[in-house]
Amino acid sequence: MAKLWFKFQRYFRRKPVRFFTFLALYLTAGSLVFLHSGFVGQPAVSENQANPAATGGLAEGAELPFLGDMHLGRGFRDTGEASSIARRYGPWFKGKDGNERAKLGDYGGAWSRALKGRVVREKEEERAKYIGCYLDDTQSRALRGVSFFDYKKMTIFRCQDNCAERGYLYAGLEFGAECYCGHKIQAANVSEAECDMECKGERGSVCGGANHLSVYRLQLAQESARRYGSAVFRGCFRRPDNLSLALPVTAAMLNMSVDKCVDFCTEKEYPLAALAGNACHCGFPTTRFPLHDREDEQLCAQKCSAEEFESCGTPSYFIVYQTQVQDNRCMDRRFLPGKSKQLIALASFPGAGNTWARHLIELATGFYTGSYYFDGSLYNKGFKGERDHWRSGRTICIKTHESGQKEIEAFDAAILLIRNPYKALMAEFNRKYGGHIGFAAHAHWKGKEWPEFVRNYAPWWATHTLDWLKFGKKVLVVHFEDLKQDLFVQLGRMVSLLGVAVREDRLLCVESQKDGNFKRSGLRKLEYDPYTADMQKTISAYIKMVDTALKGRNLTGAAAISDTVNAIF
Repeated sequence: MAKLWFKFQRYFRRKPVRFFTFLALYLTAGSLVFLHSGFVGQPAVSENQANPAATGGLAEGAELPFLGDMHLGRGFRDTGEASSIARRYGPWFKGKDGNERAKLGDYGGAWSRALKGRVVREKEEERAKYIGCYLDDTQSRALRGVSFFDYKKMTIFRCQDNCAERGYLYAGLEFGAECYCGHKIQAANVSEAECDMECKGERGSVCGGANHLSVYRLQLAQESARRYGSAVFRGCFRRPDNLSLALPVTAAMLNMSVDKCVDFCTEKEYPLAALAGNACHCGFPTTRFPLHDREDEQLCAQKCSAEEFESCGTPSYFIVYQTQVQDNRCMDRRFLPGKSKQLIALASFPGAGNTWARHLIELATGFYTGSYYFDGSLYNKGFKGERDHWRSGRTICIKTHESGQKEIEAFDAAILLIRNPYKALMAEFNRKYGGHIGFAAHAHWKGKEWPEFVRNYAPWWATHTLDWLKFGKKVLVVHFEDLKQDLFVQLGRMVSLLGVAVREDRLLCVESQKDGNFKRSGLRKLEYDPYTADMQKTISAYIKMVDTALKGRNLTGAAAISDTVNAIF
């Protein structure tokens, strides 16, 4: 056999032309086999079908039966309804009754992928209709519902899906990576040439442009579904003193219900819907109606005229819901107009809520925050200051987890965010093994990773605070728990340190959308205590050390945030 193979090689080595001729014949034969396979199994055409004259000709408007598409690369087309559906939907499809499934032959890998891509596009087209390119203004958005950003993986379908899931009628994409939702388009239609930016996560697709939206109208699958999704209950509140200024839009409704009032205020593009008996009021959270002093819900317990099991408030005490209209008074963000003269740190132990605090600060001040590091995932989610060097002077404050003397003294002032170590450690463990809003796997909690993590990170929680108190030049201490409990006051303190004038209406706007995109779902909360008795004893000692240091500077002690794990489980 080896001798035969040697002769074969020598034969072609002497005459290269023979080799190339043989190769060309081989490839030609393979191509013919491929084309032939496309026609195998094609239904035979009857004599009557092949000869229309035999049946008296074709009716007017009828199509000639197709006997085979000879265009290379397109395969073939079968006759009959089943084959037509197979071409469009792939190997599985629904029967005429909507329930039955028929199995068709597979066309092979490449052909299946092409079909799959076309089916996805067709389904997207069925779900949403493109209606044009629209001008957008950061001060007055064209679509005023929720928004989210992803500067790495944004696609048209992802934006549409998020907006449709929340019950919005329109989805708009901008800057290749920003998604906006709304019920009305409040902007002018412009030339298609203005929407010229490729989607960050989808090559070949357009996702708006600079200050321009590619807008789609969403086709709701169920007309009976609630038009505006779920409103958020805010509570029972006393009627404001100057009603017309506090809640500028009012409508009388004889058959009042929560849905009616929420829908009415959503259509009017207001984030608050206040029910007062048979009257529906719409507006924004303002100093005239800040939603800070909640009343006993029994004072609002007047039943709705159209809904027996819902409360619609009274003329003196209003039931308030937050609609899905986004409060745009605090959504504009930009870099500082001039280089800052001082560097202010937003310092915290990892897992203490630094990313959430950055979100709040950006909304409250209108300026981007920076970072001592670079986290691509945060940049992709809209933290544009993430790419700037931390000394650039273009950002309002700088995120840092550093705790060395040299690093601390590089800053002129600092906001020191402190969180209960039990929660901070768990949050950082989840981030380390599951991402910013993900979760560590059960195996990580039960394996060697968790004990090693606590052993290494628990001492750092204490030394981080102690170092900033010792070496920091001007330190404002903010407890994470206080920020959650009383955001308006605590965020006001933070903004004041940053040297920005505190605008109360803007802070009230932040309150209504404080969670942002970095809140972990409570649905996956651990059902057991991961801290052993030895861990708790060690952490309790660190809490007492930090508590003593804080009280030594007349600050709220760490013990106030709980020195026991019972606060978590």
